[in-house]
Amino acid sequence: MVGGIPEMIDRTRLPRHVAIIMDGNGRWAQRQGLPRVEGHKKGADAVRDTVRAARELGLQALTLYAFSMQNWDRPADEVAVLMQLLHDYCHEERSEIMDNAIRLVAVGEVERLPGFVRKPLDDLMRDSAKNQAMTLCLALSYGGREAFVDAARALAREAAAGQLDPDQIDEACVQAHLCTSMLPQADLIIRTSGELRISNFLLWEAAYAELYFTETLWPDFTRGELYAAIEAYQRRERRFGRTGEQARSRP
Repeated sequence: MVGGIPEMIDRTRLPRHVAIIMDGNGRWAQRQGLPRVEGHKKGADAVRDTVRAARELGLQALTLYAFSMQNWDRPADEVAVLMQLLHDYCHEERSEIMDNAIRLVAVGEVERLPGFVRKPLDDLMRDSAKNQAMTLCLALSYGGREAFVDAARALAREAAAGQLDPDQIDEACVQAHLCTSMLPQADLIIRTSGELRISNFLLWEAAYAELYFTETLWPDFTRGELYAAIEAYQRRERRFGRTGEQARSRP
């Protein structure tokens, strides 16, 4: 262990962008005989530890799937608790974010969030905009399909206005119109709770991401779990459509 980080982790070959589907809060609470909302509260502690571990490790970007577009359909009291937790996070973690030069960004239909959440979120994003140690991205009211539709609409508007030749639209052009354009492509996507799907998360950005699934429920996710996922990532051969020999001969 070096500073608490396992020696097996090669810090020269870290994934640039790790994204996490934080799943299992409700099941964790049910197993404890508690209301579902208690699972979300416990999950907030795992968020704090994971963000701190990612920063100490030296990750360039970390995205957390905090609230999906479909989560709006959950019971109103559960949504209210999630909104309060987000509000509290923006206040309670402000000094941690600012003192450690973390840039906070959000993707998704953030305008749908209630005003008492938007205000501290917007303030913290504005005040941390020039920080460069790590980018922490919260996916809020987010859906991968919805994000792609938004990008397609923006491209269509530009083409209709004569500002863009449709024949010139390529992958880079589409990427530039996505709400995640400020982030590197996802290298590693982690999903907790044993579910084996990505649930409308970073559909474009995950094209060549390594997927890592763990049975651990999100409230029990620790920095050790994050390290295990990164160790697994570093053991894999990333070919990007090339042969194994080609991948090994070129970075």
